[in-house]
Amino acid sequence: MTALRLGPLLRYADGSSATVWVETGRPCTVEVRCADGSRGTARTFQIAGHHYALVPVTGLTAGTATAYEVYLGDTRVWPLEDSPFPPSEIRTGTTQDPVRVAFGSCRWAAPPAADDDPAGPDALDTLAARLAADPAAERPDVLLLLGDQVYADETSGATQRWLSARRDLSEPPGQGVADYEEYTRLYYESWLDPEVRWLLSTVPSCMIFDDHDVIDDWNTSAAWLADMRDTPWWRERLLSGLASYWVHQHLGNLSPTELAADPVYAAVRETPDATDVLRAFAAGADADPASVRWSYRRDFGRVRLLMVDTRMARVLEEGNRSMLDAGEAQWLRTQALEAPGSYDHLLIGSSLPWLLPHLVHDAEGWDAALCRGEKGARWARFGEKLRRAADLEHWAAFPDSFDALAALIAEAGSGEGAPATVCVLSGDVHHAYVAEPTWPGSGGPDARVLQLTCSPVHNSVPRSIRLGFRFGWSNAARFLGRRIAGHGRVPRPAIDWRRTGGPWFGNQLMTLTMKGRSSRLRLEQARADGQGGARLTTVEESVLTTA
Repeated sequence: MTALRLGPLLRYADGSSATVWVETGRPCTVEVRCADGSRGTARTFQIAGHHYALVPVTGLTAGTATAYEVYLGDTRVWPLEDSPFPPSEIRTGTTQDPVRVAFGSCRWAAPPAADDDPAGPDALDTLAARLAADPAAERPDVLLLLGDQVYADETSGATQRWLSARRDLSEPPGQGVADYEEYTRLYYESWLDPEVRWLLSTVPSCMIFDDHDVIDDWNTSAAWLADMRDTPWWRERLLSGLASYWVHQHLGNLSPTELAADPVYAAVRETPDATDVLRAFAAGADADPASVRWSYRRDFGRVRLLMVDTRMARVLEEGNRSMLDAGEAQWLRTQALEAPGSYDHLLIGSSLPWLLPHLVHDAEGWDAALCRGEKGARWARFGEKLRRAADLEHWAAFPDSFDALAALIAEAGSGEGAPATVCVLSGDVHHAYVAEPTWPGSGGPDARVLQLTCSPVHNSVPRSIRLGFRFGWSNAARFLGRRIAGHGRVPRPAIDWRRTGGPWFGNQLMTLTMKGRSSRLRLEQARADGQGGARLTTVEESVLTTA
């Protein structure tokens, strides 16, 4: 009998359709049957001995919730027998409903419930427990996972024991994953967590990669990339990372219409064993990153989400560095400016924060100037070493891209039909904060613009990070940053900004609730409840705009 190995994950959902992702034990036909009579079927495709399907479900009615079951052939495999969770549902909204977007990043897989968790309670586990215990609880309409969904370079003890049965961990890449099969282990460890498995089956999700999905500081610089390409194990890690991301995360980000027009998806489904097809696609993405678009757009009523690739889309050559290549930058501009007045809120999902503590921003701009050769070859070599050691590779390390994003946000947020808010949603930096920019001398856009940063969902936050970022947001650090920038002759950025919330440290999620032109923000942290469990505790709630 064919088994359900992973999933189901409810990925895309709109007013009339949805997609459900699964991995099965053997080739089969997967069917999703909804209680309201709507359904969908798909045949599995094969990658590296694994079998997957993304099932389109049609015939849904807007503004309803319907329970669903998953069948492999004639066998029901979901819900699991004796499941303690409520039935998984597909919920379809209307344009009049509020839109709740929960987001965060950096989720290191939680250990089994019987083991100690040095990182503390997992925010996704805790959210799932709350929703399962109280079906009437306010729930997200979509969950945005903004990078580091798996850690290919920082594996758990359990995964290391599994790896050691396959190969010698004293040989590179050591305790990091080496190939596609080892990537699948990471997804099993993360998504078979019972609470998270149920949560992802009933709340739609949007995902984008960040560095640890492949390796820490992925695509930091041209010199970094050249060094990695000279490393014997790198090519297999990268191709496996991109292929597994395409299967497990990227496909589900796309609408049924986009899937129908995707030539790679068509080729994969038409080939009995599509391993070579997908590896060739990944190799092409590595050779010419501009030939592949990982970014995507999703609309939720009058909320527009633009999820932006800030890893593969980079231009790394010194003197021409850019966070987004020309095609990607034009795509972002087109999507942000299309049909002014058709949306009330613009969300830009960037795994890396746009607005950082001023000290960090100035240090990254200074380092970029050194690496460009502004102070000579010796300083350039120092700058490259510092860039890698201190992770100086956010938007501020690409000054032209930082300014271009500021200009685009100002344009999108101004004039007739301007949205009420433009929010950049980010993670990566293992703390949460709210920052608000101003445009000196120009009055700025009509929309309220905010940088909303939230991480980690589940990871450790060392004391050094807590102290460093608390200082980084201080006035003394801001003064120090300007002195450092002055050494590199780095001009002041075109905008200024201030921290208006945080910093907060812990395993946490932010939720934006938007209805009409109103919006409010809530930050919740997962904290032990003293009875062996955990609960989500609200540490910040504020109104951003009113109708």
